[in-house]
Amino acid sequence: MSGHSKWSSIKHKKGAADAKRGKIFTKLIKEITTATRIGGGDQESNARLRVAVAQAKTENMPKDNIDRAIKKGTGALEGESYEEYTYEGYGPGGVAILIEVLTDNKKRTTAEIRHTLSRLNGNMGEAGCVSWMFNKKGYISFDKKTVDEDKIMELALEAGAEDVTADENEIEVITDISDFEKVKKVFDSNGIKYTVSEISMIPQTSVKLDGKNAETMLKLMEMLEDSDDVQNVYANFDISFEEMERLTSGK
Repeated sequence: MSGHSKWSSIKHKKGAADAKRGKIFTKLIKEITTATRIGGGDQESNARLRVAVAQAKTENMPKDNIDRAIKKGTGALEGESYEEYTYEGYGPGGVAILIEVLTDNKKRTTAEIRHTLSRLNGNMGEAGCVSWMFNKKGYISFDKKTVDEDKIMELALEAGAEDVTADENEIEVITDISDFEKVKKVFDSNGIKYTVSEISMIPQTSVKLDGKNAETMLKLMEMLEDSDDVQNVYANFDISFEEMERLTSGK
């Protein structure tokens, strides 16, 4: 599993998502508004909006919040207009990092991200320096202790998933973006609970980290994700579940 995948799963298990629900709602509202502004308010014809609304429902966002965000995107309600940017750079040990943002002030956001990277043994790179290492895919993961691995594999492959892999802790399903919702719906209809379900940037290769570099990398992930302007952070680090659990204990 990729570092980002392990990171997402562990955060979910530790309730980090619940602890920062207000911040999660803010980021989802930004995404829904932007997706609507770009592609319109009809979820049937706007796949990006459809995925954003599904994610908002997964996080138990009230329907009124979702509807207001869509209305802001269509112009029916006043709201901020955000621009999308992707920053690329490197973290401890040469880890490749992609940072997706929605901001109303690019200068402020660029300075903040550059400062965060430099504080934690990273640096900003040129456009295209690491993006080639990642592929945009649908990603669904399961806690291996709570599901039937054979059933997951059977349902996923029948629904059109590209790949199913497992380690001692997690099962992950990778899909083409166009098949993501179809595969996810199969698990929903069978009542099978997943820990993470998202459109993600999956790294082609990974960088093994341990010790101080692993600790610094996780601090960097936390600081970047804590920014109001940052929507998603993807990185190709590989830190063992055991070490990641140890480093995030008590957080």
